[in-house]
Amino acid sequence: MFYEKYYPFHIAYADPLLYDGERKQEEEFRRMKSNYPEIAQKIQEKVEEHCQLLDYEGSRIYDQYPDRLMMRRLCRQIREEVMPQAQSQEIAPGYLDELIEVLLHHEISRRRCRRHRCRKYY
Repeated sequence: MFYEKYYPFHIAYADPLLYDGERKQEEEFRRMKSNYPEIAQKIQEKVEEHCQLLDYEGSRIYDQYPDRLMMRRLCRQIREEVMPQAQSQEIAPGYLDELIEVLLHHEISRRRCRRHRCRKYY
């Protein structure tokens, strides 16, 4: 079989819009994060830092049922890092813990969805 025009594999079968939806979703998430209150933005940054450290193959955050103890311990670590800033804004510790937990679960959920979406193309 002879082809007059040669097309390399990456050009002939590439779909340039394959990850366009994910890019738009990330942009929308960044736009919404910019509306967070100042303390919530700082907490979100810490949450993202901790999740980035746990974002590797075989990590506990990608287990089918993540360990609640691990999640609570991670929340406690984040709270200890953010507590001095939260005290200056007079946030009650109970509300701070709940905010950290919600932001952490949301970030882990977002990373899990992104990882599962990426894996289905292989």
